[in-house]
Amino acid sequence: MATKKYTVTLPEELAEEIRQEVGPGGFSAYVTRAIERQREQDRLGELVEWMQEEGGPLTEDEMAEAETERRELDRVFAEREAAAGNGGSDFPVAG
Repeated sequence: MATKKYTVTLPEELAEEIRQEVGPGGFSAYVTRAIERQREQDRLGELVEWMQEEGGPLTEDEMAEAETERRELDRVFAEREAAAGNGGSDFPVAG
């Protein structure tokens, strides 16, 4: 993918924290990944909005079913990480 240099304004403290964490040359890659994740979230939000317009809001039963599935997926991924020797994620799992 072609790249182009842009100028953005960031809070200095935040930018310096990131620079220290990612080291030399990693800042642009970090910012790129953050923007990509935000774009994914924006698109998911648009999808949810469209789905609710088409089918209406989720019922309590549908929400409960989705939560059950989410917890099961959390369990499966935690087991995979443990089996891979990762000892789990560095981030807490909601639930």
